[in-house]
Amino acid sequence: MDLWKEFEISERITDIWRELGISAGTAIIVLIVLYFVIKWAVKNGIKEAHEEITKKNTHINQKTDKATGV
Repeated sequence: MDLWKEFEISERITDIWRELGISAGTAIIVLIVLYFVIKWAVKNGIKEAHEEITKKNTHINQKTDKATGV
């Protein structure tokens, strides 16, 4: 069973994968792993940015509270 034909992937892409010696199953696994790595990186980047923004806002709020005497 040729997965390349079953998934109707273009011949140019098929030729590239075959030239690299990668089968369709391996290509699918690589793409799935790549998806999760990118997803993980984006999630961590958003968490870090949120923490920095929260710290910055907390610092600004503390300055404002001191200035107003609250």
